[in-house]
Amino acid sequence: MIAENIFYIPGKEYSIWSTYILEECAGFMVYPITVLAILILLYYPLIFAFSWFYAYGLVLHVWKKIGNLPEDTSSKQWDMPRKIYALVTDLFGKILHSYEISGLENLPEGPAILVFYHGAFPIDYHSFVIRLYRLTGRISYSVVDHVLSLLPERCINVLKQGHLVGVAPGGKREQNYGNHQCKLIWRKRKGFAHIAIDAKVPIIPFFTQNIREGYMTYVNIRAMRWLYERNRWLPFPVCGMFPVKLITHIGKPIPYDPDITPEKLAEKVSVFLL
Repeated sequence: MIAENIFYIPGKEYSIWSTYILEECAGFMVYPITVLAILILLYYPLIFAFSWFYAYGLVLHVWKKIGNLPEDTSSKQWDMPRKIYALVTDLFGKILHSYEISGLENLPEGPAILVFYHGAFPIDYHSFVIRLYRLTGRISYSVVDHVLSLLPERCINVLKQGHLVGVAPGGKREQNYGNHQCKLIWRKRKGFAHIAIDAKVPIIPFFTQNIREGYMTYVNIRAMRWLYERNRWLPFPVCGMFPVKLITHIGKPIPYDPDITPEKLAEKVSVFLL
């Protein structure tokens, strides 16, 4: 009876079981919290960017419902939310990186393809698009990874409407495998050259100084490269948001030449970016 009283106290059953459950739950939560902390440490710039985009997307959705805005986001009715987003994002670039654009006069008034080096985190291109919109009111349409080869007609139509189209031929491979030497990793990608020739528009190369000092990928090991080549979407861990100055240098236009081949044009553009 004495032994039973040590382990069992009448009226305390609920307290004992609740304590046991809490202890088990606390022990179980250690593992997912640890995994979450590791993911945050490995990908915090990407997590910050996605969180920012989704938060602003939610704001736009509410704005659209309240203001009864049209589905067409290119409509004039979307100018106010677009300008607010540009203001806030541009301010972030100024504070963190003192972002600047050099050679803005090299951009033609008409359509063109903007070709740039893909850093570990393309905040430079995003900052460029935002600053360009604030300074000139022009919108640069962006092509992501393989989309250029999948939708050539769409890109040509956008260019024929007088817009700019931005593309990084190196894509995620250049993002993952690149280092501070900023070597181009295009392999045989020349879809942008095909588009430029078909649309009869110039190509504008540009590069952002210090992009690999502000953001860098790591864990560039054989296993990670193997995983990336199998699925083509895996981003390598990224560290960054370091307070270094970013300056986007816009090069001279490479004019349309009806006699040049896509291979030669792609090679010519790469020379400007080296």
